[in-house]
Amino acid sequence: LSPKKVGDDIAKATQGWKGLRITVELKIQNRQASVSVVPSASSLVIKALKEPTRDRKKVKNIAHSGNITMDDVIEIARTKRTRSGAKHLSGTCKEIIGTAQSVGCTVDGQPPHDDIESIQSGDIEIPEE
Repeated sequence: LSPKKVGDDIAKATQGWKGLRITVELKIQNRQASVSVVPSASSLVIKALKEPTRDRKKVKNIAHSGNITMDDVIEIARTKRTRSGAKHLSGTCKEIIGTAQSVGCTVDGQPPHDDIESIQSGDIEIPEE
């Protein structure tokens, strides 16, 4: 189990997440390491913004002032569904919208908190599957 091979595997698995901080799950079984990417909600939201890659060493405190669609939010919520604490998909969507608010982007051109309130009131329907 050489560190160089594990490092190369991690680099290969995280190729699509260049410039973003990402969690990597490392499973070792029978002296074989398998690498899987476990994206956080914020990194999924930032990836949905489709921003150009940045060098984290040089560019600091970037403002993510983009816009994501509600379909992007539902797609991210389906990805995060297994690790969410919510009972229903609408709760997971509210978690993702809250993350979008903390990242600093808008959802469908509106402030994210307006979307959370309209999900709670039932104005926005979230399909369960």
